Amino acid sequence: MSSRLADSIDLEPDRELRLRMALALFFITVLPFAFVYTFVFLLNTVGIALLEWANERPYTGEFYVGPLLLVVVVLGGLAIQYLYGPSAVLGSVGASRVDADSYPTVHATVTRLAAQADVPKPDVAVIDSEVPNAFAVAGGNTEAVVVTTGLLELLSEDELEATLAHELAHLANRDARVMTAAWLLPTITYYLAIVAFYVLYGFVRVLGAGGGSSGGDRDGRGLLVAIVVIVVTAVLTLAVSAMFWFASVLLYRLLSRYREHAADRAAATITGSPAALASALEKIDETMPDVPDDDLRDLDGGVEALYLAPLESRAFSSAELISTDIFPDTHPPTAERLEYLRDLEQERIQR
Repeated sequence: MSSRLADSIDLEPDRELRLRMALALFFITVLPFAFVYTFVFLLNTVGIALLEWANERPYTGEFYVGPLLLVVVVLGGLAIQYLYGPSAVLGSVGASRVDADSYPTVHATVTRLAAQADVPKPDVAVIDSEVPNAFAVAGGNTEAVVVTTGLLELLSEDELEATLAHELAHLANRDARVMTAAWLLPTITYYLAIVAFYVLYGFVRVLGAGGGSSGGDRDGRGLLVAIVVIVVTAVLTLAVSAMFWFASVLLYRLLSRYREHAADRAAATITGSPAALASALEKIDETMPDVPDDDLRDLDGGVEALYLAPLESRAFSSAELISTDIFPDTHPPTAERLEYLRDLEQERIQR
């Protein structure tokens, strides 16, 4: 392990990263309002038309959500996500906080690097997984650097140091807090879409099994009303949820790509060894294709954009509703990151 002293290093603020974070925070706040009012608009158009058709008489009321109530709910939800998001993220991938007695080397390295980066020492969490990877989460009074057992087994001491410096850079840049908060809307809209899909799927299965038989004209119309209302509601919920899931994941990924470049630069500054991080990324990239698919799926948890290196697959089957191929990658190409880090190493040598 490097013997460099834990002298504080002034990391230059990345203005482009800060601008992207500000824009991300703006959309993180605005998108939930747009999501709710889109549903209100559909209720007042399609929903009222369905009520009039079902009851065979005009409907004079309208659906309404008070702006003040919505502000309280949205900001309250974001506050809860900010406070408890780190624990939710850690739980989604099976990460457990560990003490210095269990992982003394990792704790000692994180303590020293945190002093160098001039950030409070975060918690250390470990995932029991063959997938070599790491990430950082932050929110409220909680900050944590997460590593897998596969990463600890794969990397040398200098490579592990560079990897931990990369994750601490996310905490120093504060983009880990934005990414943790940004995880809320994609998660909510994804599960709403899944629920709507299974409602439709189950309803079709019931009808296909003969559950739609009727004993009379009146009962027949009642069944038709029920079918139309359920199907239309489920389709609209699915469509709107998928649309906002798309928008929020797109925002999530665009921020993720740039922040990796910023953290690579900061890690090289903290450790003074761009080559060590390049070597770690290269090892991870070479090892990832050999990791069992089940391990990759277990490690996803919907937080694939947070990792040091991209996962080779996602925890969704071929039956997913929207192909992830239509999104930009969560990370810059590894080859691009390696080239940049090696250029930094050459500059360091030539000084």
